[in-house]
Amino acid sequence: MNSDFDFIPVVIIGAGRSGTNMLRDMLTSLDGVATWPCDEINPIWRHGNIQWPTDEIPPERADRSRAYIRRAFERIWRDTGKPRYVVEKTCANSLRVPFVDAVIPEAKYIHIVRDGIDVVASAQKRWRGEMELASLPYYWAKIKYAPWMDLPIYGWSFVRNRIAMARSDQKRMDVWGPRFDGMETMRRQEATLDAICATQWARCVIAADTALSAMPEDKTLTLRYEDVTSDPASALERIAAFLGEDFGTTAITGAVGDVSVRSVGKGRKALDGDADHLMQIMRPALQHFGYED
Repeated sequence: MNSDFDFIPVVIIGAGRSGTNMLRDMLTSLDGVATWPCDEINPIWRHGNIQWPTDEIPPERADRSRAYIRRAFERIWRDTGKPRYVVEKTCANSLRVPFVDAVIPEAKYIHIVRDGIDVVASAQKRWRGEMELASLPYYWAKIKYAPWMDLPIYGWSFVRNRIAMARSDQKRMDVWGPRFDGMETMRRQEATLDAICATQWARCVIAADTALSAMPEDKTLTLRYEDVTSDPASALERIAAFLGEDFGTTAITGAVGDVSVRSVGKGRKALDGDADHLMQIMRPALQHFGYED
């Protein structure tokens, strides 16, 4: 495919709390691979579509933001020394893969899937603000790369979310993570937080899988979180082969040194068998990806 990029975009796709950060950190530990100095760049992806009510932005709206997003990729490529690969991971992209591909048709995709029960337990902590990174450098990095004209909207959203959490009987934010169609209705109808998290995971993984399955095989790679954490070196070697690279055993060993299996099964243990009420929501997606009830 012809491209005006001098690098290869690698887009990590995954529901929130599925290991996308881990995968990004593994990749960017390798020479010739770089990314943004912040967690996610959803404001860049939503520029031009900021008023769209969810993160399920259709590909027909890509013309509104294509030029801006591509310039953002080129900017980070220059700022990081012109690497061979620019890695991007924004969890909301799992709901809009066709939109992403309409913006960056050159991209290769790595889809990481994690046991939805573990995800629900972990996501609930984020909804309650228990795992937020409150450091000034973290927020400054996000602000630095956000469209300046959109900052007032994001600033007000941040404040409103924290006010809502303080007032909520369940002590949770109004919104966290990918915004799927119907999330606001569930919130207004006072759906339980675990039901919202379960729906969020299921919608993200099925939407991503459906879109990625329609692409050429050489554009996509799907990994399970549990497999990556149990043998991270082999997982990274698979990614290298997918990219057509040989990073070398020493580099790969160094890149996976911090990967741990300690979170595998943690959510299932925390729920302690009390997950039956989530199965109606999650069972089709769990079974599709090989997770037993």
